[in-house]
Amino acid sequence: MSYDPSAMTPIDYASVQEYLFSLKAQGPRFGIDRMRALVAALGHPELAVPTIHVAGTNGKGSVAAMLEAMFRALGWRTGLYTSPHLVRLGERVQVDRQILSEGEIVDYVRELAPVAARLAALCPDDHPSFFEFMTAMAFLQFQRRQCDIGIVEVGMGGRLDATNVVLPEVAVITSIGLDHCDMLGDTLEAIAAEKAGIIKQGCPLVIGRLPPPAERVIREVAASRQAPVYSVRETFGEALPAYPKTNLEGDYQRWNAGTALLTVRVLGRSRSLDETTARDGLRQVNWPGRWQRAVIGQRPVIFDASHNPEGAEVLDANLRRLVAERGQPPVVVTGVLGAARARPLLETICRHARAIYLVIPAQSRACSYEELEALIPAGFCGRVERSTVAELFPEPGVCCAGTPDEMVVVTGSIYLLGEVLARVEPARGPIEGRLQDF
Repeated sequence: MSYDPSAMTPIDYASVQEYLFSLKAQGPRFGIDRMRALVAALGHPELAVPTIHVAGTNGKGSVAAMLEAMFRALGWRTGLYTSPHLVRLGERVQVDRQILSEGEIVDYVRELAPVAARLAALCPDDHPSFFEFMTAMAFLQFQRRQCDIGIVEVGMGGRLDATNVVLPEVAVITSIGLDHCDMLGDTLEAIAAEKAGIIKQGCPLVIGRLPPPAERVIREVAASRQAPVYSVRETFGEALPAYPKTNLEGDYQRWNAGTALLTVRVLGRSRSLDETTARDGLRQVNWPGRWQRAVIGQRPVIFDASHNPEGAEVLDANLRRLVAERGQPPVVVTGVLGAARARPLLETICRHARAIYLVIPAQSRACSYEELEALIPAGFCGRVERSTVAELFPEPGVCCAGTPDEMVVVTGSIYLLGEVLARVEPARGPIEGRLQDF
Protein backbone atom coordinates (compact mmCIF):
# COMPACT_ATOMS: atom_id res chain seq x y z
CA MET A 1 0.00 0.00 0.00
CA SER A 2 1.36 3.45 -0.85
CA TYR A 3 0.33 6.84 0.44
CA ASP A 4 0.37 10.32 -1.01
CA PRO A 5 1.36 12.42 2.03
CA SER A 6 -0.79 15.31 0.84
CA ALA A 7 -3.88 13.22 0.14
CA MET A 8 -5.03 11.95 3.52
CA THR A 9 -4.87 12.24 7.27
CA PRO A 10 -4.04 8.89 8.94
CA ILE A 11 -6.58 7.70 11.48
CA ASP A 12 -4.88 4.78 13.29
CA TYR A 13 -1.37 3.61 14.13
CA ALA A 14 -1.08 1.28 11.14
CA SER A 15 -1.95 4.08 8.70
CA VAL A 16 0.32 6.47 10.61
CA GLN A 17 3.22 4.07 10.11
CA GLU A 18 2.47 3.90 6.38
CA TYR A 19 2.22 7.68 6.20
CA LEU A 20 5.53 8.22 7.99
CA PHE A 21 7.19 5.51 5.91
CA SER A 22 6.06 7.29 2.75
CA LEU A 23 7.94 10.34 4.03
CA LYS A 24 11.01 8.35 5.07
CA ALA A 25 11.12 6.59 1.69
CA GLN A 26 11.95 9.95 0.13
CA GLY A 27 15.31 9.77 1.90
CA PRO A 28 17.03 12.43 4.04
CA ARG A 29 16.31 15.99 2.96
CA PHE A 30 18.75 18.48 4.40
CA GLY A 31 18.05 22.17 4.70
CA ILE A 32 16.60 24.27 7.46
CA ASP A 33 13.94 26.28 5.63
CA ARG A 34 11.24 23.57 5.68
CA MET A 35 11.64 23.14 9.42
CA ARG A 36 11.52 26.88 9.98
CA ALA A 37 8.25 27.05 8.06
CA LEU A 38 6.82 24.11 10.03
CA VAL A 39 7.61 25.45 13.50
CA ALA A 40 6.34 28.90 12.47
CA ALA A 41 3.03 27.32 11.42
CA LEU A 42 2.88 25.58 14.81
CA GLY A 43 3.49 28.74 16.83
CA HIS A 44 7.20 28.09 17.53
CA PRO A 45 7.05 25.26 20.10
CA GLU A 46 10.85 24.94 19.80
CA LEU A 47 11.15 28.17 21.80
CA ALA A 48 8.74 27.19 24.57
CA VAL A 49 11.18 25.09 26.63
CA PRO A 50 14.85 25.81 27.47
CA THR A 51 17.03 23.43 25.48
CA ILE A 52 20.50 21.95 25.31
CA HIS A 53 21.55 21.15 21.74
CA VAL A 54 24.00 18.24 21.35
CA ALA A 55 26.01 17.48 18.19
CA GLY A 56 29.00 15.23 17.53
CA THR A 57 30.23 12.33 15.43
CA ASN A 58 30.19 9.95 18.40
CA GLY A 59 29.02 10.31 21.96
CA LYS A 60 26.17 12.73 21.37
CA GLY A 61 23.52 10.18 22.30
CA SER A 62 25.39 9.12 25.44
CA VAL A 63 25.95 12.74 26.50
CA ALA A 64 22.27 13.51 25.88
CA ALA A 65 21.26 10.52 28.04
CA MET A 66 23.68 11.61 30.76
CA LEU A 67 22.29 15.13 30.75
CA GLU A 68 18.76 13.78 30.99
CA ALA A 69 19.72 11.57 33.94
CA MET A 70 21.41 14.44 35.77
CA PHE A 71 18.57 16.90 35.33
CA ARG A 72 16.00 14.30 36.32
CA ALA A 73 18.07 13.56 39.45
CA LEU A 74 17.91 17.30 40.15
CA GLY A 75 14.12 17.11 40.08
CA TRP A 76 13.58 18.68 36.65
CA ARG A 77 10.99 17.41 34.20
CA THR A 78 13.12 16.33 31.24
CA GLY A 79 12.47 16.10 27.54
CA LEU A 80 14.82 13.92 25.49
CA TYR A 81 14.93 13.80 21.69
CA THR A 82 17.33 11.32 20.07
CA SER A 83 17.60 9.31 16.87
CA PRO A 84 17.42 6.69 15.55
CA HIS A 85 15.32 4.43 17.78
CA LEU A 86 16.41 0.95 18.79
CA VAL A 87 13.03 -0.80 18.64
CA ARG A 88 9.99 1.50 18.92
CA LEU A 89 9.51 4.80 17.13
CA GLY A 90 8.32 6.46 20.33
CA GLU A 91 11.79 6.02 21.88
CA ARG A 92 12.88 9.11 19.95
CA VAL A 93 10.67 11.43 22.02
CA GLN A 94 10.66 10.94 25.79
CA VAL A 95 9.52 12.93 28.83
CA ASP A 96 11.02 11.74 32.11
CA ARG A 97 12.13 8.69 30.06
CA GLN A 98 8.56 7.75 29.16
CA ILE A 99 8.45 7.13 25.43
CA LEU A 100 5.85 8.61 23.11
CA SER A 101 2.93 6.17 22.98
CA GLU A 102 1.30 4.89 19.81
CA GLY A 103 -1.79 6.94 20.64
CA GLU A 104 0.25 10.11 21.07
CA ILE A 105 2.04 9.50 17.77
CA VAL A 106 -1.33 9.04 16.03
CA ASP A 107 -2.63 12.28 17.54
CA TYR A 108 0.45 14.23 16.56
CA VAL A 109 0.46 12.94 12.98
CA ARG A 110 -3.24 13.77 12.64
CA GLU A 111 -2.43 17.27 13.87
CA LEU A 112 0.69 17.75 11.76
CA ALA A 113 -0.47 16.17 8.47
CA PRO A 114 -2.92 18.98 7.55
CA VAL A 115 -0.28 21.60 8.43
CA ALA A 116 2.24 19.78 6.22
CA ALA A 117 -0.32 19.60 3.40
CA ARG A 118 -0.93 23.35 3.60
CA LEU A 119 2.80 24.03 3.39
CA ALA A 120 3.13 21.65 0.43
CA ALA A 121 0.20 23.31 -1.34
CA LEU A 122 2.26 26.48 -1.56
CA CYS A 123 5.35 24.58 -2.72
CA PRO A 124 5.54 20.75 -3.05
CA ASP A 125 9.18 20.75 -1.94
CA ASP A 126 8.14 22.29 1.38
CA HIS A 127 6.36 19.17 2.63
CA PRO A 128 8.15 18.22 5.86
CA SER A 129 10.29 15.09 5.87
CA PHE A 130 9.96 12.12 8.23
CA PHE A 131 12.70 13.48 10.50
CA GLU A 132 11.11 16.93 10.50
CA PHE A 133 7.79 15.38 11.57
CA MET A 134 9.49 13.62 14.48
CA THR A 135 11.36 16.78 15.47
CA ALA A 136 8.11 18.75 15.52
CA MET A 137 6.51 16.05 17.70
CA ALA A 138 9.37 16.42 20.18
CA PHE A 139 8.99 20.20 20.41
CA LEU A 140 5.23 19.94 20.87
CA GLN A 141 5.52 17.16 23.46
CA PHE A 142 8.10 19.07 25.50
CA GLN A 143 5.90 22.19 25.41
CA ARG A 144 2.65 20.44 26.31
CA ARG A 145 4.18 18.34 29.07
CA GLN A 146 5.72 21.53 30.48
CA CYS A 147 9.28 20.23 30.54
CA ASP A 148 11.85 22.20 32.49
CA ILE A 149 14.58 21.32 30.00
CA GLY A 150 14.71 19.73 26.56
CA ILE A 151 17.84 17.81 25.54
CA VAL A 152 17.88 17.73 21.75
CA GLU A 153 20.33 15.52 19.84
CA VAL A 154 21.28 16.55 16.31
CA GLY A 155 20.28 14.00 13.69
CA MET A 156 23.22 14.51 11.33
CA GLY A 157 25.76 17.29 11.00
CA GLY A 158 24.30 20.40 12.55
CA ARG A 159 24.13 23.39 10.25
CA LEU A 160 21.33 22.01 8.08
CA ASP A 161 19.79 19.61 10.59
CA ALA A 162 16.09 20.04 11.38
CA THR A 163 16.87 20.42 15.08
CA ASN A 164 18.89 23.56 14.37
CA VAL A 165 15.84 25.80 14.71
CA VAL A 166 16.33 25.77 18.51
CA LEU A 167 17.92 28.67 20.40
CA PRO A 168 19.64 26.68 23.14
CA GLU A 169 20.82 27.65 26.59
CA VAL A 170 24.00 25.67 25.87
CA ALA A 171 25.31 24.02 22.71
CA VAL A 172 27.50 20.91 22.93
CA ILE A 173 29.86 19.29 20.41
CA THR A 174 31.02 15.96 21.80
CA SER A 175 33.50 14.72 19.18
CA ILE A 176 34.54 15.08 15.56
CA GLY A 177 35.42 12.11 13.37
CA LEU A 178 35.10 10.93 9.79
CA ASP A 179 31.53 9.73 9.26
CA HIS A 180 28.74 10.57 6.80
CA CYS A 181 31.54 11.95 4.61
CA ASP A 182 29.33 11.86 1.51
CA MET A 183 27.07 14.45 3.11
CA LEU A 184 29.26 16.36 5.57
CA GLY A 185 32.65 16.45 3.86
CA ASP A 186 35.71 14.22 3.81
CA THR A 187 38.03 16.13 6.16
CA LEU A 188 37.86 16.80 9.88
CA GLU A 189 37.78 20.52 9.15
CA ALA A 190 34.80 20.23 6.80
CA ILE A 191 32.84 18.05 9.22
CA ALA A 192 33.69 20.39 12.09
CA ALA A 193 32.36 23.35 10.10
CA GLU A 194 29.04 21.55 9.59
CA LYS A 195 28.71 20.67 13.27
CA ALA A 196 29.74 24.20 14.27
CA GLY A 197 26.56 25.33 12.54
CA ILE A 198 24.71 24.76 15.83
CA ILE A 199 26.67 27.56 17.52
CA LYS A 200 24.38 30.55 18.05
CA GLN A 201 25.25 34.19 18.71
CA GLY A 202 26.38 34.54 22.33
CA CYS A 203 25.34 31.00 23.25
CA PRO A 204 27.83 29.10 25.46
CA LEU A 205 29.50 26.14 23.76
CA VAL A 206 30.87 23.04 25.50
CA ILE A 207 33.36 20.95 23.52
CA GLY A 208 34.55 17.42 24.18
CA ARG A 209 37.95 15.97 23.31
CA LEU A 210 38.30 17.11 19.71
CA PRO A 211 41.13 16.60 17.20
CA PRO A 212 43.17 19.83 16.96
CA PRO A 213 42.22 20.64 13.31
CA ALA A 214 38.52 20.29 14.16
CA GLU A 215 38.82 22.26 17.39
CA ARG A 216 40.49 25.17 15.54
CA VAL A 217 37.55 25.41 13.13
CA ILE A 218 34.98 25.25 15.91
CA ARG A 219 36.75 27.87 18.02
CA GLU A 220 36.94 30.19 15.01
CA VAL A 221 33.20 29.89 14.41
CA ALA A 222 32.48 30.39 18.12
CA ALA A 223 34.67 33.52 18.21
CA SER A 224 32.87 34.95 15.18
CA ARG A 225 29.57 34.54 17.04
CA GLN A 226 30.80 35.76 20.44
CA ALA A 227 30.03 32.33 21.87
CA PRO A 228 32.14 31.50 24.95
CA VAL A 229 33.83 28.08 24.70
CA TYR A 230 34.19 25.65 27.62
CA SER A 231 36.60 22.79 26.96
CA VAL A 232 36.53 19.40 28.65
CA ARG A 233 40.30 19.11 28.26
CA GLU A 234 40.88 22.50 29.85
CA THR A 235 38.50 21.62 32.70
CA PHE A 236 39.43 18.02 33.52
CA GLY A 237 42.83 17.59 31.81
CA GLU A 238 44.10 14.39 30.19
CA ALA A 239 44.22 12.01 33.17
CA LEU A 240 41.17 9.71 33.26
CA PRO A 241 40.82 9.69 37.09
CA ALA A 242 40.00 13.41 36.98
CA TYR A 243 36.86 12.72 34.96
CA PRO A 244 33.50 12.04 36.65
CA LYS A 245 32.32 8.45 37.02
CA THR A 246 29.28 6.97 35.32
CA ASN A 247 27.60 3.57 35.28
CA LEU A 248 28.23 3.33 31.51
CA GLU A 249 31.41 1.33 30.86
CA GLY A 250 34.52 2.45 28.99
CA ASP A 251 37.07 5.23 29.18
CA TYR A 252 35.25 7.16 26.48
CA GLN A 253 32.14 7.23 28.66
CA ARG A 254 34.17 8.94 31.38
CA TRP A 255 35.09 11.56 28.79
CA ASN A 256 31.43 11.86 27.82
CA ALA A 257 30.54 12.23 31.49
CA GLY A 258 32.99 15.11 31.71
CA THR A 259 31.29 16.78 28.76
CA ALA A 260 27.87 16.32 30.33
CA LEU A 261 28.93 17.55 33.79
CA LEU A 262 30.65 20.60 32.30
CA THR A 263 27.42 21.39 30.44
CA VAL A 264 25.49 21.27 33.72
CA ARG A 265 28.06 23.59 35.30
CA VAL A 266 27.73 26.07 32.44
CA LEU A 267 23.95 26.05 32.66
CA GLY A 268 24.22 26.31 36.43
CA ARG A 269 25.94 29.69 36.22
CA SER A 270 22.49 31.27 36.02
CA ARG A 271 20.69 28.70 38.18
CA SER A 272 21.29 27.01 41.49
CA LEU A 273 22.23 23.41 40.70
CA ASP A 274 23.55 20.84 43.18
CA GLU A 275 26.55 19.21 41.51
CA THR A 276 26.61 16.33 44.01
CA THR A 277 23.07 15.38 43.01
CA ALA A 278 23.94 15.79 39.33
CA ARG A 279 26.89 13.43 39.75
CA ASP A 280 24.54 10.91 41.35
CA GLY A 281 22.50 11.07 38.14
CA LEU A 282 25.61 10.12 36.15
CA ARG A 283 25.59 6.76 37.95
CA GLN A 284 22.02 6.01 36.85
CA VAL A 285 22.16 6.58 33.10
CA ASN A 286 19.93 4.38 30.95
CA TRP A 287 21.38 4.18 27.45
CA PRO A 288 21.08 0.71 25.87
CA GLY A 289 23.51 -0.60 23.29
CA ARG A 290 26.65 1.12 24.57
CA TRP A 291 28.83 -1.70 25.94
CA GLN A 292 25.65 -2.95 27.59
CA ARG A 293 26.10 -6.21 29.48
CA ALA A 294 23.25 -8.69 29.54
CA VAL A 295 22.60 -12.36 30.22
CA ILE A 296 20.56 -14.28 27.66
CA GLY A 297 19.64 -17.59 29.18
CA GLN A 298 22.91 -18.20 31.01
CA ARG A 299 25.02 -16.73 28.21
CA PRO A 300 26.88 -13.44 28.84
CA VAL A 301 26.29 -10.99 25.98
CA ILE A 302 27.52 -7.44 25.35
CA PHE A 303 25.66 -5.06 23.04
CA ASP A 304 27.74 -2.24 21.60
CA ALA A 305 26.86 0.05 18.71
CA SER A 306 30.06 0.85 16.81
CA HIS A 307 29.69 1.98 13.24
CA ASN A 308 32.50 4.34 12.18
CA PRO A 309 36.31 4.65 12.43
CA GLU A 310 36.24 6.63 15.69
CA GLY A 311 33.84 4.07 17.17
CA ALA A 312 36.12 1.25 16.01
CA GLU A 313 38.97 2.74 18.05
CA VAL A 314 36.79 2.70 21.16
CA LEU A 315 35.69 -0.87 20.39
CA ASP A 316 39.34 -1.91 20.05
CA ALA A 317 40.09 -0.71 23.59
CA ASN A 318 36.95 -2.35 24.99
CA LEU A 319 37.65 -5.70 23.31
CA ARG A 320 41.27 -5.66 24.49
CA ARG A 321 40.07 -5.09 28.05
CA LEU A 322 37.42 -7.82 27.68
CA VAL A 323 39.99 -10.41 26.55
CA ALA A 324 42.17 -9.54 29.53
CA GLU A 325 39.18 -9.70 31.86
CA ARG A 326 37.94 -13.13 30.70
CA GLY A 327 41.20 -14.71 29.59
CA GLN A 328 39.80 -15.76 26.22
CA PRO A 329 38.65 -14.07 23.00
CA PRO A 330 34.94 -13.47 22.45
CA VAL A 331 32.58 -14.57 19.73
CA VAL A 332 31.37 -11.55 17.76
CA VAL A 333 28.09 -11.03 15.89
CA THR A 334 28.26 -8.09 13.49
CA GLY A 335 26.43 -6.35 10.67
CA VAL A 336 27.10 -2.91 9.23
CA LEU A 337 25.66 -0.31 6.88
CA GLY A 338 28.24 0.68 4.26
CA ALA A 339 31.73 -0.61 3.41
CA ALA A 340 33.45 2.57 4.64
CA ARG A 341 32.11 1.80 8.10
CA ALA A 342 32.58 -1.97 7.86
CA ARG A 343 36.30 -1.92 7.04
CA PRO A 344 37.66 -0.40 10.29
CA LEU A 345 35.10 -2.32 12.33
CA LEU A 346 36.05 -5.73 10.89
CA GLU A 347 39.75 -4.97 11.17
CA THR A 348 39.20 -4.25 14.86
CA ILE A 349 37.03 -7.31 15.47
CA CYS A 350 39.54 -9.62 13.78
CA ARG A 351 42.27 -8.53 16.21
CA HIS A 352 40.31 -9.89 19.16
CA ALA A 353 37.62 -12.41 18.13
CA ARG A 354 37.76 -16.20 18.08
CA ALA A 355 34.84 -16.44 15.68
CA ILE A 356 32.67 -14.01 13.75
CA TYR A 357 29.04 -14.36 12.72
CA LEU A 358 28.14 -12.07 9.83
CA VAL A 359 24.52 -10.90 9.66
CA ILE A 360 22.67 -8.44 7.46
CA PRO A 361 20.56 -5.82 9.27
CA ALA A 362 17.11 -5.34 7.74
CA GLN A 363 18.03 -2.01 6.15
CA SER A 364 18.49 -1.18 2.48
CA ARG A 365 22.00 0.19 3.04
CA ALA A 366 23.26 -2.91 4.87
CA CYS A 367 26.41 -4.63 3.62
CA SER A 368 25.91 -8.02 1.98
CA TYR A 369 27.67 -11.17 3.12
CA GLU A 370 30.01 -10.89 0.16
CA GLU A 371 30.92 -7.30 0.99
CA LEU A 372 31.65 -8.18 4.61
CA GLU A 373 33.66 -11.29 3.75
CA ALA A 374 35.81 -9.31 1.33
CA LEU A 375 36.81 -7.00 4.20
CA ILE A 376 38.00 -9.77 6.56
CA PRO A 377 41.80 -9.40 6.82
CA ALA A 378 43.70 -12.23 5.13
CA GLY A 379 45.55 -13.08 8.32
CA PHE A 380 42.44 -13.79 10.40
CA CYS A 381 42.57 -17.42 11.55
CA GLY A 382 39.21 -17.62 13.31
CA ARG A 383 35.96 -19.01 12.00
CA VAL A 384 33.67 -16.80 9.90
CA GLU A 385 30.05 -17.83 9.39
CA ARG A 386 27.06 -16.33 7.65
CA SER A 387 23.99 -16.21 9.85
CA THR A 388 20.83 -14.28 10.70
CA VAL A 389 19.45 -12.63 13.80
CA ALA A 390 16.65 -15.22 13.90
CA GLU A 391 19.14 -18.11 13.81
CA LEU A 392 21.39 -16.68 16.50
CA PHE A 393 18.61 -15.40 18.77
CA PRO A 394 15.63 -17.64 17.97
CA GLU A 395 13.56 -16.72 21.04
CA PRO A 396 13.80 -14.86 24.38
CA GLY A 397 16.41 -16.41 26.63
CA VAL A 398 18.20 -18.23 23.82
CA CYS A 399 21.50 -17.35 22.15
CA CYS A 400 23.01 -19.83 19.70
CA ALA A 401 26.26 -18.00 18.94
CA GLY A 402 29.40 -19.74 20.16
CA THR A 403 29.39 -22.15 23.10
CA PRO A 404 27.69 -21.63 26.48
CA ASP A 405 30.91 -20.61 28.25
CA GLU A 406 31.92 -17.95 25.70
CA MET A 407 31.26 -14.23 25.80
CA VAL A 408 29.22 -12.97 22.84
CA VAL A 409 29.63 -9.40 21.61
CA VAL A 410 26.97 -7.99 19.28
CA THR A 411 28.40 -4.92 17.55
CA GLY A 412 28.13 -2.79 14.45
CA SER A 413 25.01 -1.00 13.29
CA ILE A 414 22.61 0.29 15.91
CA TYR A 415 19.86 -1.18 13.71
CA LEU A 416 21.33 -4.65 14.21
CA LEU A 417 21.28 -4.14 17.98
CA GLY A 418 17.65 -3.07 17.77
CA GLU A 419 16.70 -6.27 15.93
CA VAL A 420 18.43 -8.45 18.52
CA LEU A 421 17.03 -6.55 21.51
CA ALA A 422 13.51 -6.81 20.10
CA ARG A 423 13.87 -10.60 19.99
CA VAL A 424 15.52 -11.10 23.38
CA GLU A 425 13.45 -8.45 25.22
CA PRO A 426 9.91 -8.88 23.84
CA ALA A 427 8.55 -6.43 26.44
CA ARG A 428 10.00 -3.68 24.24
CA GLY A 429 7.33 -4.50 21.67
CA PRO A 430 7.65 -5.36 17.97
CA ILE A 431 10.50 -3.67 16.17
CA GLU A 432 9.63 -0.77 13.87
CA GLY A 433 12.57 -1.31 11.56
CA ARG A 434 11.10 0.40 8.52
CA LEU A 435 11.12 3.67 10.44
CA GLN A 436 14.60 3.36 11.96
CA ASP A 437 16.86 4.73 9.26
CA PHE A 438 17.14 8.57 9.35
